[in-house]
Amino acid sequence: MSRHSHLLLALAIVVAMPLFMHSGSLASEVLIYALAAMGCNLLLGYTGLLSFGQGIFFGLGSYTIALLLTRWPLPMPLALLAAIAMGAAGAAVVGWIAIRQRGTYFVMLTLAFAQMFYFIAYSLPGLTGGDNGLLDIPRPSLAIAGHTLWPLASPWQYYGFVAALFLVAFWLLRRVCDSVFGRTLLAVRDNEERAAAVGYDLRLLKLQAFVISGAVTGLAGALHAMMTGIAPLSNAEYHTSEMIIVMTVIGGTGNLLASVLGAAFYVLLGDWLSTLWPRWLLLLGVVLMVVSLGLQRGLWGLGESLWGLARRKRPAPPAPAAAPSANGGQA
Repeated sequence: MSRHSHLLLALAIVVAMPLFMHSGSLASEVLIYALAAMGCNLLLGYTGLLSFGQGIFFGLGSYTIALLLTRWPLPMPLALLAAIAMGAAGAAVVGWIAIRQRGTYFVMLTLAFAQMFYFIAYSLPGLTGGDNGLLDIPRPSLAIAGHTLWPLASPWQYYGFVAALFLVAFWLLRRVCDSVFGRTLLAVRDNEERAAAVGYDLRLLKLQAFVISGAVTGLAGALHAMMTGIAPLSNAEYHTSEMIIVMTVIGGTGNLLASVLGAAFYVLLGDWLSTLWPRWLLLLGVVLMVVSLGLQRGLWGLGESLWGLARRKRPAPPAPAAAPSANGGQA
């Protein structure tokens, strides 16, 4: 049970969201950004790589699914697989160059790639739609041989489809993180010099983590484009990378389920604050400052601390009575 506790918690979250949320699109958005945050967490929490290139992979997934469903019609499952492959390919290119540097220079390289990809997308309106993006992206039902297996017309039907893909991706990422490969990534994160001295190929390990992260983020971008019906240029902005990183840090690094908490906190809080004030990003900035100053381990760390405090305050069971001795006294 302990091995599968996080998967069961993820399943419980997926099942509970329709019971407490009024909007299927908002619930889908939470899971979509949770996917992107999990991909980022594999880099930041498990490998120690702060990448501002996540928006590239998110944008690649959006543009790929948009082009394949509008201009070169393909079955939706094949279009999704192509978006995942394109995100992985983009991550392989970015990672192959960026991992040659460490620290600040690594961050600068990923940020430079993000800016470059944004201006390339902006400069190719014939392919990407430029500033307008790609519009009228259909949301075809999941069908085989003309028989509809899963209709996706309504927001809650689409949420069920996103939830199924989310659970599969979560399970696969858990397998990756719990494998020898995942433990090796933790060794690289904690001490690169020692991991290299043992004989690990650091560049290969980091590149593999990049590719997996890009594939998951590309899937998130494709699902987001199908949900909204557009692939906007904003999906390729560095702000998207920044938002994904913020979700990852808020939830807590080094824990995939924490990424779900971070995405839910960011999306739901932003949706609520936007109803209070048009300049809600100022309020969100204050909240993020409080989280950054007081919750260095994120929401997951806060939950662990509260759980430990509750267990310490739980009254201890009464001690058993002493058995009488042979002469009638107490033992």
